[in-house]
Amino acid sequence: MDQRQFAKTLRQTMTDAEQLLWRHLRAHRLDGQKFRRQQPIGPYIVDFVHFGARLIVEADGGQHNGSDRDAARDAWLREQGFRIMRFWNHDILRNPEAVLSSILEALELPAPPLPRPLSREGRGE
Repeated sequence: MDQRQFAKTLRQTMTDAEQLLWRHLRAHRLDGQKFRRQQPIGPYIVDFVHFGARLIVEADGGQHNGSDRDAARDAWLREQGFRIMRFWNHDILRNPEAVLSSILEALELPAPPLPRPLSREGRGE
């Protein structure tokens, strides 16, 4: 399955926590901010992203606890100029107001600088 088709499948099978969070983030409902869900970025698919603020929001279940794959993924996304916020599913379900407040605070911070393009040597030219 290609990445776009997989992202579409993820949008159709969101967890309860992702659905709750999306209800608040979709259609500019969170302070007029635009988020996308299950968005491909490079080799990864992120749960939610605000491209203007370069902010990624992830809803995590227990399988993400101490995951080396998540650490490598987050490092790559940071190299691309994104900030990543991770919330446990149970925190989203039990206290969505606090999660949304944290996201709003992050949106008020200036977006991280975009990565500099590689030099000719770095590109292998």
